Amino acid sequence: MAKKEYTFEELSRDIVQKKFSPVYFFMGEEPFFMDKLTDLLINNVLSEEEKDFNQLVFYGADAEASAIINAARRFPMMSKYQLIVVREAQLIKDIEELNHYVQNPLQSTVLVVNYKYKNLDRRRALAGSVDKTGILFESKKVADYKMPAFIGSMLQQQNIAIDAKASQMLADFLGNDLSRLTKELDKLSLLLPGNLPKKITPELVEQNIGISKEFNNFELIKALASKDKLKVNRIIHYFDKNPKNNPIQATLPVLFNYFSNLLICYYSKDRSENGLMQALGLKNSFQVKDYAIGIKNYSAMKVFNLISDIRTCDAKSKGVENISFSDGELLKELIYKILH
Repeated sequence: MAKKEYTFEELSRDIVQKKFSPVYFFMGEEPFFMDKLTDLLINNVLSEEEKDFNQLVFYGADAEASAIINAARRFPMMSKYQLIVVREAQLIKDIEELNHYVQNPLQSTVLVVNYKYKNLDRRRALAGSVDKTGILFESKKVADYKMPAFIGSMLQQQNIAIDAKASQMLADFLGNDLSRLTKELDKLSLLLPGNLPKKITPELVEQNIGISKEFNNFELIKALASKDKLKVNRIIHYFDKNPKNNPIQATLPVLFNYFSNLLICYYSKDRSENGLMQALGLKNSFQVKDYAIGIKNYSAMKVFNLISDIRTCDAKSKGVENISFSDGELLKELIYKILH
């Protein structure tokens, strides 16, 4: 029976509460969560005075499993724990040899392994041993469509609210680059007044991140849902003139997500606001308005064909069967198909 899979939030809470595991193996495509958890362990396992004799850092390109094992088997000096951190562990050629230690780790050693941009082979012995004696955590990319909610959750931990439009603007502009997102959120947080409540608005984002509050993917979806051709064309014209801040590869996933969800709405037995919220897994009523309007303006067959058109446009934007069309021209062609 497999052990429980911990979330980033659960691990963070346990580390802050000094509930340590003898082995942490962080792996996966998203380095952000690994770095955050590793920093938390560095800040909580040992005091500054204890680190001189009880903290050791290895780097995968220069490390061998045997050296890591020998270090992990030592006992701490004048401390309850010693901390061993292995960075870039994916570069260790004999990584599976760590299994000899992980099968029976010292409780006085906290071994932290960062295995970035890939996953350990779960069929082999090391993954199984970590799962039994420690914590095997897969750090996954946050899906693009989940980013607005993720941004809100990150800020909530700091007692900062964010306007839904501002959250979507940041998600569209920054994608799921969490390191860059953190830097931008830190910058915005510093600009907020000291008194409560604190809230990030579209105006604050526009003034300090360089994203237009009028011409963005959030407003594009609203305009397309209501078939406001004038507003749609203004936004697309702005995107064409500012391609660096409005790349087609940021817009296409937003369009795909909207029309895919709209197709789900047609198959929903309950098309009331609450019914659509439940069918789409939405938490806030404002999120469902564009779908309620879209149902009235697009037929199910039209939406079905548009999803195919968006996929084709995405392929062409990546050079498939496209010799001369620019991203701006491709997007204009797609928008024309959506509106007509």
